[in-house]
Amino acid sequence: MTDSGLITGEDGLARPVWAASDQMLRDYYDTEWGMPVRTEQGMFERLSLEAFQSGLSWATILRKRPAFRAAFADFDPDAVAAFTDADVERLMADAGIVRNRRKVLATLTNARATVALRDTEDRDLASFIWSFRPETTPEPASLGEIPTTSAESVALTKALKKRGFAFVGPTTMFALMEAVGIVDTHLVDSWRRGSSGVW
Repeated sequence: MTDSGLITGEDGLARPVWAASDQMLRDYYDTEWGMPVRTEQGMFERLSLEAFQSGLSWATILRKRPAFRAAFADFDPDAVAAFTDADVERLMADAGIVRNRRKVLATLTNARATVALRDTEDRDLASFIWSFRPETTPEPASLGEIPTTSAESVALTKALKKRGFAFVGPTTMFALMEAVGIVDTHLVDSWRRGSSGVW
């Protein structure tokens, strides 16, 4: 491992330590993390999973993602917005997902807020979140240089809360912005740096 926190794999590609050993995390890092997500459904899924991840490891959420998709109608905002109290109890009994009532209820709240957003000048969830893209992106040389919040993630949090969203703190929103390509926090010597086509 280099001082930056990168590990060069047997394929010759440098990855951060969190993506270097577990094959699932490596595949996620290599193919998905930091790539642009511009659909409403895709953004709603990422927003939901980031909220469920709060206080847990991302590996836990990623392993449960198929079960989350099954439980939450593939994160179709219209379908989730129509969930009832009976659905909440069904979700709380589903061992395949993270059974946290506050996070489950927040997902329903956020689905309804996503649907409501369509009738405003903000148009749709993906476009709205992308409107908080900063003018520049971090250029971390080591893991310690990667920020956990930004002025934009703070502003996004406030704007989402104003529009009725829940479980959308600045740290969670910065993680979302990293995951969907709005900022590029790949280490400068990682093979993925600059690969999103955004930065």
